[in-house]
Amino acid sequence: MSDVFKALADTNRRHLLDMLRAEDGLTLNQLCEQLKMSRQAVSKHLSILESANLINCVQDGRHKFHFLNPTPILEIVNRWVSKFSHHQATTLLELKQKLENQNEQ
Repeated sequence: MSDVFKALADTNRRHLLDMLRAEDGLTLNQLCEQLKMSRQAVSKHLSILESANLINCVQDGRHKFHFLNPTPILEIVNRWVSKFSHHQATTLLELKQKLENQNEQ
């Protein structure tokens, strides 16, 4: 999971993930067209994302297609984010009920 956090820490890599979320299965050339980085820099970022299992790649002849893998992010949501949001939602519901009870009295 630490590889995922490290990969997500970089703005450029998050932007690449956003691009793949919008349009999955892009090639390196297609990704480079939309970024102001060298081909080598984009390739390095993609390698880090692939190592963190945030993207999957499929080679088809000379072309390598990149696909978003949302599973590691979902694991983070399930392990961390949902626990915090559940506590907050429960607290807000209790507050709502207390305020409604006060208004009734």
